[in-house]
Amino acid sequence: MSKIDHYLHAGTRDNTRAAYQAAVRHYEIEWGGFLPATGENIAQYLVDHAESLAMNTLCQRLAALAQWHIDQGFADPTKAPLIKKILRGIQREHPAQEKQAKPFQLEQLALVDRWLENSIAAANASGDRAAELRHTRNRALLLLGFWRGFRGDELTRLQIEYIEIVPGQGMSLFLPHTKSDRQNKGSTFKAPALKQLCPVAAYTAWKELAGLTSGPVFRSINRWGHIGDEGLHMDSLIPLLRSIFNDAGVINADDYSAHSLRRGFANWASSSGWDLKTLMEYVGWKSVQSAMRYVDAVDPFSQHRIESSLSLQGNASSPKSRITAS
Repeated sequence: MSKIDHYLHAGTRDNTRAAYQAAVRHYEIEWGGFLPATGENIAQYLVDHAESLAMNTLCQRLAALAQWHIDQGFADPTKAPLIKKILRGIQREHPAQEKQAKPFQLEQLALVDRWLENSIAAANASGDRAAELRHTRNRALLLLGFWRGFRGDELTRLQIEYIEIVPGQGMSLFLPHTKSDRQNKGSTFKAPALKQLCPVAAYTAWKELAGLTSGPVFRSINRWGHIGDEGLHMDSLIPLLRSIFNDAGVINADDYSAHSLRRGFANWASSSGWDLKTLMEYVGWKSVQSAMRYVDAVDPFSQHRIESSLSLQGNASSPKSRITAS
């Protein structure tokens, strides 16, 4: 690979590259389309998948096909006016409510942490190093993922050499690139040292037990306790978290995903009085719209607000209130 190709490759996130490659394969191989394509070809592809694919998926497929044509020096057929009209028609005829990750609550976090703590102690007492390593890693993954509000891919890309611990205060974690870092300047996140459910203590315990000095923070562990050299793959994170939750006794564990930790923290912070600006700075959101997608209202059905108003109205209309008023 030449240096030009190397930097071109580095200019696209791995997840984006993999998604675009899958989209082009779907168009060519599974659907049987030809490349380069015409606007009419793309329109027919959209129509054939209008009922089976979500709008976000269709837009991602279009982005992938557009990039393929640009990379190969062809005109982009996805910019044809016909395509925009087709998309508007699909969105109108097949509206879909956006699915959001179920937030993982602080009470559930405490439940799972107690289970992991007991499991670590039991594995240590029985000499089961593989189990001790797995539970210690999982505890660090869970607490750091929640208190930092990390995306799943950010958790899997953490590197030990980019993490600094300030004893008694917290830790700084640098990520060379994130989803919202369009200029690739890198972002530094801070996590506090806490008296309970502490992400710093959990991370330190995992690092020391595993003897890690550099490379990925979270790695695979086989049945014999051998720690892998590569970081956990993003696709393995959701099954891993659901397995942990299920073993710890979390009800409906399969309802949660990697984003549940991020959304759970956002809801906890909002209900604890954090203003939106502070929350956006802490988590790393660049727009209010992005933040609001993760934050549920403290009183989502306005039950308490309405009942409080009814109570005040009831008191005002009571005979005693009328006598006092007169």
